[in-house]
Formats: sequence, C-alpha cells, structure tokens
Amino acid sequence: MSDHPSTLWPTADQTVGPYHEIGMGYPGSERVVPVGSAGAVTLSGHVFDGAGVAVPDAVIEIWQADGSGRVPAESGGLVRKAGGFSGFGRSATDDEGFFEFTTLIPAATEPGRPAFFAVAVFARGLLSVLHTRIYVPGDEVALGSDPLLAALSPERRATLVASSVAGGLRHDIHLQGERETVFLAFR
Repeated sequence: MSDHPSTLWPTADQTVGPYHEIGMGYPGSERVVPVGSAGAVTLSGHVFDGAGVAVPDAVIEIWQADGSGRVPAESGGLVRKAGGFSGFGRSATDDEGFFEFTTLIPAATEPGRPAFFAVAVFARGLLSVLHTRIYVPGDEVALGSDPLLAALSPERRATLVASSVAGGLRHDIHLQGERETVFLAFR
C-alpha cells in the first residue's frame, strides 16, 4: 500500500446498528418547531420490518421546506435559532416502532409540484441509510404531476403519501415486504 495521500482504498460496508441512536439524539431533536408554535402539527407513524413487526430502535430524520416553500440554507440551519423553524428533525422509534415530530406542513418548493418531507431511515441491519419521501396529501393535481409518483403503480405510490389525521399527518414506513415503502437510490 502506498503512503501517497491521493491513494484511496475502499472499505467494506458496515451495518448501521444496533447502537446507531447513541450520539445521534439531542434534546428536542424531534421538534422542527417548538410545541405550540403557530401552525404546528404532528407528523407521526411506525417503522415495520418485512414481517410487519415494529422496529423499536430505528431513527428517522426529516428535512423540509417551511410553510412558504423556503428551505433553510443559513449556516447552522440544522439548529433551531431563537425557537424558530429548523427544517430538520430526528426521532428515534419507541418499543412499538413509533416516531413523532412537531413540525409545520411544508409548502412546495416549486410551483405545480407537491410538498414533501425528505426522509432518512437508520435501523439495525441496514448496510446504509435508506432515503425516501413523505408527500403531503391533498393537492391531487400536484401529486399527479410529480415524476416520481407518476412512475409508480397506485399501490406503490400509496407508500409515499401521508394520511391526514386530527392534528397533523400519519405515515408508516415498511422496510421490506408486501407493503415496502418506496426507497430512493442515489448514484
């Protein structure tokens, strides 16, 4: 092996868990906005494995635009400043695989496109983080014009669109199996 700094060698993938939550959490990480903020809603759901069993030690991250379609871009944007909107949240699942965020309903970042949450899923046994989206329901025209959703069957599309519930949105994530969530691959 060369000592030359430009020589890089690949390393083997390592599983994400089972101790991924250690060091990832911080107080209030599940609050994209403070509880009680104007327009605050709950985004919640469960994470399930391929057999439909709850995953009790997953971590879900979301990134999102605010209610005007603006994505925070200022330095340190992952940290909420003066109690405001951060655009980022992280929630660990509980023993029943339940996660929950206090956030705002995002607006679309482009005219005619649907609003969505960008999502990363960390769980034991995964070789790398999984990426997906949770689309905001309601604007059927925008949802129908989205290239990703338009390329999917109605059954697969349903794995990406949240349900409206009292107080916010509900969306379950299935890591495998018949109801597997559509995950995105980046190359």
